[in-house]
Amino acid sequence: MSGLIEGLPDAVALRCLARVPFYLYPKLELVSRSWRAAIRGSELFKARQEVGSAEELLCVCAYDPENLWQMYDPLRDLWITLPVLPSKVRHLAYFGVVSTGGKLYVLGGGSDDVDPLTGDQDGSFATDEVWSYDLIMRRWAQRASMVLPRAMFACCVSKGKIIVAGGFTSCRKSISQAEMYDPEKDVWIPIPDLHRTHNSACSGLVIGGKVHVLHKGLSTVQVLDHIGSGWTVEDYGWLQGPMAVVQGALYVMSHGLIVKQEKEVSKVVISASEFRRRIGFAMTGLRDEIYVIGGVIGPDRFNWDIKPMSDVDILTVGGNRPTWRQAASMTKCRGTIFGCTQLRI
Repeated sequence: MSGLIEGLPDAVALRCLARVPFYLYPKLELVSRSWRAAIRGSELFKARQEVGSAEELLCVCAYDPENLWQMYDPLRDLWITLPVLPSKVRHLAYFGVVSTGGKLYVLGGGSDDVDPLTGDQDGSFATDEVWSYDLIMRRWAQRASMVLPRAMFACCVSKGKIIVAGGFTSCRKSISQAEMYDPEKDVWIPIPDLHRTHNSACSGLVIGGKVHVLHKGLSTVQVLDHIGSGWTVEDYGWLQGPMAVVQGALYVMSHGLIVKQEKEVSKVVISASEFRRRIGFAMTGLRDEIYVIGGVIGPDRFNWDIKPMSDVDILTVGGNRPTWRQAASMTKCRGTIFGCTQLRI
């Protein structure tokens, strides 16, 4: 990597390239071999953080097409298609997805093509596979496997480490074990078990720096403040429904409403009645907005057809008056959303 920009030291030239919007990087690579090496180098990610040009993107995977991820650039209302995840598992679903250090991580899960009698696919309901996608290098890499295979489990990032907890190793066996992944060392270590599995699918989110594990249909939440202290059980009485964390606050879609949830207090923000017939969508937070992505319409008693959707609806909650608007629809993905996470690059 030499002579990037004539008359400038390479360190300064790299900081100039770091200010270019991420979506233009494939075009910058065509300038020269030295630019290509710089664009695909590990120093570029660090430079983007240092100069304050890091961008917040959304990564989404849906039922159709199989194992394909798309990335949304909110500043340019633009969808970018990533290479297909090279897992051997067909129609990978029920996995955990997070991002840290500028990389997308897809963990565990099993096939959505399930034997209706056993719940198994090719003898395996859950995998221990871990994949990362490097947006700078634009390629997938297999990482160290989890200690246990699992599906439908809680997964989130705390202080740069990935925490996974609970879930199922088969359609009949739920687990309480939890583990933590260090992306820099590429190693997994066990951490204290959950108090109970409740024999249910669970999800994870981070609020106030603490990991929260929620079990479907239950009001109790298992909370991890520090690894050494283990999990505590709290009953916040949170509403049930799709959830999103926006600027540290929790929002829930429940009974056709978007509700801001603060411990035991619920505050109605705005109506979301148009989503009552829409199922299987993702709800996530990005900056000061809530995104409702994809899903399907139907079936109902009047119409047995199922309509896969690629729509993206956005609710701005940061201002005095929350408002809905539509963004560009996904260009490839559609239908039930299998995974959705935000990524800073």
